[in-house]
Amino acid sequence: MAPQASEPAAAPSADNLSIARAARLWPIEEIAHRLGLSGEAVEPYGRGIAKLDLTAMASLAERPRGRYVVVTSMTPTPPGEGKTTTAIGLVQGLQRLGHTATVALRQPSMGPTLGLKGGATGGGYSQVLPMERINLHLTGDIHAVGAAHNLLAAMVDNHLHHRLAPELDPREVRWQRVIDLNDRALRHLVMGLGGRSDGVPRQGGFEITAASEVMAVLALADSLADLRRRLGRLIVGLDHDGEPVTAEQIGAAGAMTVLLKEALKPNLLQTLEHAPALIHAGPFGNIAHGNSSIVADRIGLHAGDFLITEAGFGADMGAERFFNIKCRASGLVPDAAVLVVTVRALKYHSSRHRVMPGQPLPASLLGESPDEVREGGANLLKQIDNVRAHGLTPVVAINAFPGDHPSEHAAIRELCASVGVRAEVSTHVRDGGEGAMALAEALISAIDEADTTGNGFHFLYPAEMALAEKIERIATRLYGAEGVDFAPGTRERLETWQRQGYGAYPVCIAKTHMSLSADPKRLGAPTGWRLPVREVRLSAGAGFVYALAGNILTMPGFSASPAATRLDIDEDGETVGLY
Repeated sequence: MAPQASEPAAAPSADNLSIARAARLWPIEEIAHRLGLSGEAVEPYGRGIAKLDLTAMASLAERPRGRYVVVTSMTPTPPGEGKTTTAIGLVQGLQRLGHTATVALRQPSMGPTLGLKGGATGGGYSQVLPMERINLHLTGDIHAVGAAHNLLAAMVDNHLHHRLAPELDPREVRWQRVIDLNDRALRHLVMGLGGRSDGVPRQGGFEITAASEVMAVLALADSLADLRRRLGRLIVGLDHDGEPVTAEQIGAAGAMTVLLKEALKPNLLQTLEHAPALIHAGPFGNIAHGNSSIVADRIGLHAGDFLITEAGFGADMGAERFFNIKCRASGLVPDAAVLVVTVRALKYHSSRHRVMPGQPLPASLLGESPDEVREGGANLLKQIDNVRAHGLTPVVAINAFPGDHPSEHAAIRELCASVGVRAEVSTHVRDGGEGAMALAEALISAIDEADTTGNGFHFLYPAEMALAEKIERIATRLYGAEGVDFAPGTRERLETWQRQGYGAYPVCIAKTHMSLSADPKRLGAPTGWRLPVREVRLSAGAGFVYALAGNILTMPGFSASPAATRLDIDEDGETVGLY
């Protein structure tokens, strides 16, 4: 019998923190037992949390592999469309149908948590617990990434100071420092000021820790040895002959691995309905692959019938990187995809409404208007096509909000039916797993149908395709661009990397997540535009090349009223204001 939710102590309209705090946690050892794990593989880390030793992968390897499902979405509005809540609700819905299922998610960064976005543990009755611990530090993995990254930065400056070989060109140092907070004042700095003993003066800066290549490496490494190899390949800058200098040459890779040894172990938690949840790694969704870790997926896949994971942003970004970067690195083949859509996002993509980050949704967006839903449908249809470009037909999850109207849900179903895709309304935020049962049944049917016809998953491009052609393939096939405009020198740099042996790497295009195009103001499914690639960079440790299309900030700033101003402690020592 699948476990049922704990009796809610708060009404569905209660805030997420109140719902989370009222829930009853099961002992984490009991959740681990659900995964088939016990003993030394499970390392309790406070109430309701455990680290899973990597021996867990070996101990589960003989068990059958479950179904591998990625949750993605249409192009989101600034507040997001609820991929995390849908992934959690779907796992709970599968559990209520009698299946064993695990959800694997990225760890929230404190920058967005204390900024505009808030936490990333789900919402309503589809949350992972304990909410406060997950959103604020958890087991310290992000801080370990920051420590390892900044150790390398300190050793780079020490290398410059002592003029060690290979001699770095101070003008070509590429390794910034990181911090897990939004702080625009740290984006551009002059370092090494003072006397001779204070270092070499040069320009530098900070990025948010989630944007660190070390974080991308942590998510893609499949073992401690693989982590060590990847860290050694990190490129910190160029020497005076223009040749890359790596962390291995600096002598930092070994110590970095030691600092990350515990962080490589996935974190085990539970949902409100006591389904296992693996929270591990949190790569930036713009300049990196934006997916949780391979080691968490490997554990979850052999721990039950289903492993549900989430990819950042829309299908043109997170899902594309899940398919072409993460699955290529892991060798794992997905069985299905779920594409999240909301009424408000479709109305937004009708271009009739203006939605601003951190501001309430405009009242005009909330009125009944199935015609506006249809007008914005071009974006949904394009994102369905983007998943199909990889050989999978998604199930569309209509994430229902209280202000939705039945006529609008019907319009979404009509749009999906016009291209042969099934759509189901899911009320998992209000109703937990019960509200996602229809979606879970639709997912199972889609997988059964794929079993009959054969899993058609394939990569968007072959590894041997030239790097520039890979960028063009993504831009034209997934984004709808007419072509790519490479800035002077970028094609030549790609060709150099090709000759140096990096040509088989996948590519990651850093662009806005607010549009299929490189312009956040172009909504729907824009045509008649070209992708501008202003710069290309090599992430040799993570194992991909990324192209910058637009001004992508890797160090966010706080708004005039960040969430941190509302976070506090009450008279009972309880956290208030976290959302």
